Amino acid sequence: MLSIEQFFGFLLAAVLVTAAPGPDNLMVLGTGMSTGRRHGIAFGLGCALGCLSHTALAVAGVSALIAASPQAFGALKLCGGLYLLWLGYKVLRNARGTTLSARPGSTLTPAALFARGIVANAINPKVIVFFLSFLPQFVAPAQGSVGLQMALLGLLFTAQAALIFTLLGYFAGTVGQWLSTRPGAGMLMDRLAGGLFIALGLRLIFSR
Repeated sequence: MLSIEQFFGFLLAAVLVTAAPGPDNLMVLGTGMSTGRRHGIAFGLGCALGCLSHTALAVAGVSALIAASPQAFGALKLCGGLYLLWLGYKVLRNARGTTLSARPGSTLTPAALFARGIVANAINPKVIVFFLSFLPQFVAPAQGSVGLQMALLGLLFTAQAALIFTLLGYFAGTVGQWLSTRPGAGMLMDRLAGGLFIALGLRLIFSR
């Protein structure tokens, strides 16, 4: 099971990563602004639930590595840490005010948008790599099964993403207008997220 420190430490990092302006949440906002709350919420929930497939892959892959070779798991941690450092550098380098515009009106039903959100997230290779890098560093072997801990962390990430995307879809017009008039807010979130990626990458590389 997860300790209190694991739970809240991971939740804080997950919320910051999810809330920082990125393709998923900006598409949720754009969909909600152009086609209405129900459509925005449906697409956002689909994107969030797509994370479950990445959780399953991460659990299976990391568990297999640990069973096969601790050295292989160490190599995965090193590669994951370097990836997070590179990701943080890119986010900080490209940090800028958020430009948001409503997407063209869609004739898709909420159910179709929900399915599209799941597929778009599930087949994104960048998200797969991110989960393989992000989840393991919040695992504490002393707490028990590594696979179970990663599964719980993945479920926690999915739950908070579903909540945030639902709120973004419901308040799309208000949030979109607020971001459009305050480009510095998006830049601040980018910088916080970039700093977080770098800190987590260093932690993953130097942790034992």
